[in-house]
Amino acid sequence: MASSNFVDYVKLFLRSGSGGNGSMHLHREKFVPKGGADGGNGGRGGHIILRGNKQYWTLIHLKYRKHIYADNGQAGSGSLSTGANGKDIILDVPLGTVVKDPETYDVLLEVTDEKEYVLLRGGRGGMGNAHFKSATNQTPRYAQPGEEGVEGWHILELKLLADVGLVGFPNAGKSTLLSVVSAAKPKIANYAFTTLEPNLGIVYYRDDKSFVMADIPGIIEGAHEGRGLGLRFLRHIERNSMLLFMIPADSQDIANEYKILLNELKQYNPELLDKKRALAITKSDLLDDELEKEIKQYLPDIPYVFISSITNKGISELKDLLWKEMNS
Repeated sequence: MASSNFVDYVKLFLRSGSGGNGSMHLHREKFVPKGGADGGNGGRGGHIILRGNKQYWTLIHLKYRKHIYADNGQAGSGSLSTGANGKDIILDVPLGTVVKDPETYDVLLEVTDEKEYVLLRGGRGGMGNAHFKSATNQTPRYAQPGEEGVEGWHILELKLLADVGLVGFPNAGKSTLLSVVSAAKPKIANYAFTTLEPNLGIVYYRDDKSFVMADIPGIIEGAHEGRGLGLRFLRHIERNSMLLFMIPADSQDIANEYKILLNELKQYNPELLDKKRALAITKSDLLDDELEKEIKQYLPDIPYVFISSITNKGISELKDLLWKEMNS
């Protein structure tokens, strides 16, 4: 399984604070025997807030915080004093974090920007008896209780936000490409599932432009049913602007391999097929001109480029192609 440093799923029990009770207080002082109602309002309960933070790439900091409670609001008091609000709980999360209901799996919230999102509102503070004063009743002897907070289990899932997601079978050369075009240092070896967690790299393009590329663990046939690393990582493809399919030049049937990959994405989420797509034929340093020409006849009808991460063949062309597709 993935190393413990990358956590993209946590289940938390969250509770917002209850509002403080309103005060039932009658003003009393010497020479003012009937000063009337002066009970203040209760403070609101603390919110549970998620805050998008680009410095975070994982949910590991929340893995061991199973129960998180915001403070309750304070009760109001005499002299129209309002109770203090309960302290909010602010949880920093990576961009791309999705909150789901654990029963229905409905999406409750998506964190896509560096801003604060109120997930659970604190209860309102109750009104003090001063609020209920009228011309005919200067001394109402009742006040509102504070509103209860909200509580329940919530699932937080991270879907990596990247411009380009690399899609391919294990050993297609995805990690090697990422290490060549960015400063990312993914583990690279010649066996299936070397990549056990997604890796992100910033690819620097010309004129100080850049884009984010995500190396996602290799897909195998049946991934949408949970085979291999399956569903665990298919979710990360959902948030990529475009998909770069990577198939090695020594594949038995490039067109069929592409079809299988496409089908896995379709079975998982048909909307993935609406994304822009491009194809990189990797390990093409193994090809001579004749073989390359022959392969071109059987390629699917999408933009493609022949590349070799070992010799840097086609790497500049690949960056040009990706930039053009993303911005067209």
